[in-house]
Amino acid sequence: MLQKSFNVLVCVLAVALLLPVSAKADFPERDITLVVPWSAGGGTDTLARTLVKNAKKYFGVNVNVVNRVGGTGVIGMNSVAKAKPDGYTVGVITFNLSTYRLLGQSDLSYRDFSLIALLNRSQACLSVQSKSEFKTLKEMVDYAKKNPGVVTVGHSGPAGAWHLAAAAIAQKHNLKFTFVPFDGAAPTRTALVGGHISVAATGMDEVLQFYQTKQVRILAANSPTRHPSFPDVPTMAEAGFPTENPIFDWRGLGAPKDTPPEIMKVLREGFKKAAEDPDYIALMDKLGLPRVYLDHQEFEGFLAGMEKSLEPTLEMVGLLKK
Repeated sequence: MLQKSFNVLVCVLAVALLLPVSAKADFPERDITLVVPWSAGGGTDTLARTLVKNAKKYFGVNVNVVNRVGGTGVIGMNSVAKAKPDGYTVGVITFNLSTYRLLGQSDLSYRDFSLIALLNRSQACLSVQSKSEFKTLKEMVDYAKKNPGVVTVGHSGPAGAWHLAAAAIAQKHNLKFTFVPFDGAAPTRTALVGGHISVAATGMDEVLQFYQTKQVRILAANSPTRHPSFPDVPTMAEAGFPTENPIFDWRGLGAPKDTPPEIMKVLREGFKKAAEDPDYIALMDKLGLPRVYLDHQEFEGFLAGMEKSLEPTLEMVGLLKK
C-alpha cells in the first residue's frame, strides 16, 4: 500500500513538472519599480509618471517611479541592467543609451536589456527667429553653403539628440555650421528669440509655445511625416533635403536581460495597456510629445538603425571613440 501511494505521488509530481507555470498567477505579487534615469519634473519623468498613473488597473499592483540620476543617465539605466531579472525592476531607457559606447562613456547598450516597447520618438526641428531673413530651409542651406561656418546653430549640449540631428543634416548636405551648446532647451530658445544664434536645433515640443505665439519660424521637421501639432511645418524631405535614418530623441522601456519570457509577456501586455490609457494619451498630446508604440522586436530594429546613423555623425563632429 505504501509503495502504491509513493508511486502515485511520483506520478503527480512528474505531471506537475510538465505543466507550464502561469506567470499571471504568480507575477506580479508585489509592486513594480520603474526607474527613471533623469530628474523629477523633466519630460522623461513626466512620461513615466503619467504612464503608470493607472497601472494598477493593468497589473493588479502599483508601479512606483524612482529617480536615479547621474552620469547622463548611466547610473539609472545601469541599475536596471544589473537588477535581479525577476520583473520587479523596469527602467525607462532613453536616447543616451544609443551613444554611450560610441562616446566611450560606458559599455552599456540596448543589448543589455530585455526590451519592452518604444513609447516616444521626438523629432528634431530647425527653427529661426520670426524676423530671420531665412523664410525656408532652402534659403538657410543656400546661405550656409556660400558662407561656411557663419550660420550658428544652438543646441542643448554636445552629443545630445538635437546636436547630432543637426550635425547629421550638415553631413548629409555638405554644410558647415558653427555649433553653439547651451545648458538645455530653455536657454537655447532664449538665445534664438534674442537673436544671438541663427538657428536652434531642438525638439519640436520644446518650441511649441514659441511657435504658437509666432516668435519663431520652424523651417523643417527632421521626420518622415509631419507632426500633428505643427501641420504647416514641412518635413526635411518636403523641404527638399531628405535625410535617411533621421536621428530622434526617444524614450522606451526595458527590463534586465534574461528576465524570463513568461514575465516579459506580462510586462509587455501590461505596459501596452497603460500606453493606451486615456489619461496617458491626453497628457502626451497636450505636451506635444509624439506617441508611438513599437513592440520589442520593432524597438530593437529601431535602435540598431539609430546606432548606424549616429556613428558617422559622431565621427564628423569629432566625438566618436574608436
